[in-house]
Amino acid sequence: MTLRHLVQPYLGTKDFYKKVLLISLPLALQQLLSSAMGIVDTMLVSSIGQVTAVGTAAQIDTMAITVAFGAASGAGIFMTQFYGAHDVDRQRKSFGLGLAMTSLIALLFALAAFFFSGPLLRFYLDDPQVLAYSSQYLSVALFGYLPTILMMTFSFAYRSIHKTHVPLIIGTSAMALKIFLSYVLIFGMFGMPVLGVRGAALATVISQTLGLITYIVYSYRSKQPFMGSLGKMFGFKREFASSILKRSYPLIVNEAFFALGSTLYIRAFGSLGAQAMESYYVGNQIANLFLFMIQGISTANAAILGAELGSGSLERAKKTGNAFISVAVIFSIILSISVLLGASPLVAMFNLSDPVVVTQAVLIVRVFAVRLSLRLFNVIIFGSLRAGGDSKFLAFLDSGILWLVGLPTAFFLVSIVRIESIALVFLLVQVEQLVRVIVGLKRYFSGAWIRNLTLEVN
Repeated sequence: MTLRHLVQPYLGTKDFYKKVLLISLPLALQQLLSSAMGIVDTMLVSSIGQVTAVGTAAQIDTMAITVAFGAASGAGIFMTQFYGAHDVDRQRKSFGLGLAMTSLIALLFALAAFFFSGPLLRFYLDDPQVLAYSSQYLSVALFGYLPTILMMTFSFAYRSIHKTHVPLIIGTSAMALKIFLSYVLIFGMFGMPVLGVRGAALATVISQTLGLITYIVYSYRSKQPFMGSLGKMFGFKREFASSILKRSYPLIVNEAFFALGSTLYIRAFGSLGAQAMESYYVGNQIANLFLFMIQGISTANAAILGAELGSGSLERAKKTGNAFISVAVIFSIILSISVLLGASPLVAMFNLSDPVVVTQAVLIVRVFAVRLSLRLFNVIIFGSLRAGGDSKFLAFLDSGILWLVGLPTAFFLVSIVRIESIALVFLLVQVEQLVRVIVGLKRYFSGAWIRNLTLEVN
């Protein structure tokens, strides 16, 4: 068998690549711009020496968004398949159920942050000075959980109907506003009081609230198919909700365990000291700049496969999934080279006075070159499994491997072996990503994920 015959099943048509570009480019651009603005935001916080304080408080925000992501993606699976089946009524009900689930999650996390901020923050780090500033940030930031999470739910809705340019415009505008407000409120510009870390948090709350209002107004005025009266969106029967929750709850539980696992990672890294944490936060922020490739391709994968499965084109969906595997190979190589080349100059952009932190941050970014290339494969696999509702195996693949492989490795390295270099620890725990790729590809090629979910919902 020639190389051409081996590669042929993994090549897509011109229409396939055109569709991938049309869907992925707006979200890839949104991710790139948001990450770039996120770096600017981090640099503003860095200029007042509070990167670790804000980064620690933001872990709770990240947990809330991660868990809500499970609910939003669960509803999004059905929205995408109903879009493929041209079923507007059930698409609206799926969106309404998604809003209800994500709102509840946001409120629960906001209440937890309000009443238990001290214990939650001390879980990550035990530095009184850092925790004092973290508490200041969190006391304001918790009011932004609801608008931030609902904006994400709207973004999923627009992805499901292949209108990814809308989240690009609204999301990027909100982020740009946040940067401007952070500058004004942190330093007290234009006659405003100097608010420091509270100003950074307030900028997030204001920008995300205005972003959510923009989503709501635009969606109603432009008569998007997933929008309707409150009765049409929230008037779903118990049987309908149960059918969707059956596929969604494993994703929600998965994201909850994944968020907790990610928190324990930070706990493990935090035991290496404040220098290590600052290096990690800076390195992670830079790595996020390169997520635009992953975000765009992942969204295109889920949107295209979900619509094909919902329309009943199962064999076509299988071929499309194979074509995405080849896309993952190409972009993983591009991604690795880009991260390796950008490590030193990007770290140099931050106002880091400690040479140890600078060195470790550069090394961490280089480790991210390995992590992100493996992650690209994983998001393609995840997107395929999620599109077909294979949520239980997806939960095992995501949070299960994190708990069984990643976390034990991390705590073994810092507690038993006592490695002091966070960059080396971070490199060795990437065995988690490698195991996930191997197990995930085996599941993908089994074809167990290829299902038309519209036939399962009453």
